[in-house]
Amino acid sequence: MSEDIFRQLQEQLDQYSVGFPATESGVEMEILKRLFNEEEADMYLHMSMMLETPESVAGRLKQEPAQVALRLEEMAEKGLLFRVRKGDEAKYGAAPFVVGIYEYQLKTMDAGMARLFEDYFEDAVTQQLFQHVVPMRTVPVNKSIGVSWNVAPYEDAREIVKSKDRLAVANCICRVQQGLLEHHCEKPMEVCFMAGSHGEYYVGRGMGRWVSQEEALEILNKCEEAGLVCQPFNTVNPGGMCNCCGDCCNQLRTLKKHPRPAEMVVTNHYAVVDDDLCVGCEICLDRCQIDAITMGDDGTALVDLDRCIGCGLCVTTCDTEAMTLAPKSPEDRREPPAKAQLMMMELAQKRGKSLIPLAVMKGA
Repeated sequence: MSEDIFRQLQEQLDQYSVGFPATESGVEMEILKRLFNEEEADMYLHMSMMLETPESVAGRLKQEPAQVALRLEEMAEKGLLFRVRKGDEAKYGAAPFVVGIYEYQLKTMDAGMARLFEDYFEDAVTQQLFQHVVPMRTVPVNKSIGVSWNVAPYEDAREIVKSKDRLAVANCICRVQQGLLEHHCEKPMEVCFMAGSHGEYYVGRGMGRWVSQEEALEILNKCEEAGLVCQPFNTVNPGGMCNCCGDCCNQLRTLKKHPRPAEMVVTNHYAVVDDDLCVGCEICLDRCQIDAITMGDDGTALVDLDRCIGCGLCVTTCDTEAMTLAPKSPEDRREPPAKAQLMMMELAQKRGKSLIPLAVMKGA
């Protein structure tokens, strides 16, 4: 029974977002057994990503609402379910593995769990985690965008920050994990933004703190200076935005192994080099987190457009202004989904999956 329910749990998690595929090593089972007990695994199997009240879940399970409410709250506090509170009412929904359960272990991850996650990400890359699509997109910071062309607000990191009434900031889960594995990244740590219900969840669980818009913009400036790639959730009105480095971020590390990262990331920009202005300083090589820039035989920078994800980090430190960021052609531009739920549906559908658990569809 025990092994069976955890395999069902793995298969259900694989339905959501970028998935949670099984691996040859079976490390995913070790992760699930560390995170869930059998009762929690069974409860998760009867949840969907649609937010529900404890009364709704209890009615479906034919159990006492008070007991169900207690279990759902305990699971939300463990980072196994997402929770939204409005006044005295709380609603809960199944969290995907990424972005979700992995990120929600910010407070509780230890060295053993960090190693299991690392082994899983290494194994799962060969099982197509992140291979179809990724849940984040890349946007430039305002000062890397040319003044001669218009940019939608959702394509500018500073405008995304300015559009939020309230923002929380949290430590980067990827850098926390790598630190536990004794890889001590020198990049800033407190760099992940959450807004709306995501912010409430992070602050409510003690994983983040509220910041003013001024402080958020200051943090964003420090991220750009440190060479971090700005990656908001892939929606028009993103509920979160990470600032990532290529040596810690699991998504960027996976993309670096792909022969054509530009195909995997929703980005509407690409870097261009003016050979006449390039002096071959090679600063852009260090700034690029995705290995998209090399030096040509003539000593000037070359941008591999199959790899460039349009973050603009190479632009902001180019003293000769040889590097610029250009907009993609109208036919190559991609607009993000309007809402997070649509993004999750799109990610699942591209992998041939359903967001609705079988137990929920049957009304079990």
